[in-house]
Amino acid sequence: MKINIIEINKNLFDVNIEDKVETTHTIELDDTYHLKLTKGKLEKKQLILLSVQFLLTREPNTAILSSFELQLISTYFPEFENEIIVKIKELQK
Repeated sequence: MKINIIEINKNLFDVNIEDKVETTHTIELDDTYHLKLTKGKLEKKQLILLSVQFLLTREPNTAILSSFELQLISTYFPEFENEIIVKIKELQK
């Protein structure tokens, strides 16, 4: 599986996931939510990648919404924010 992320503008990203079926997703990430999760320790593209990887451990790429704001993930997966924060801390070690 391959994940490609293209920054459209500072808050909007196109994510292409190449698997058995190729899918494209548009993800919005504002500065406030980015800072809440990363405390400025990761770039937005890196947070998007971690978030997509999180989703892919729980569902196939074909089940991921085609367009959404990143904070929506926690609506479906309440553990999302805590797991991402832990993952970021692990990466910083």
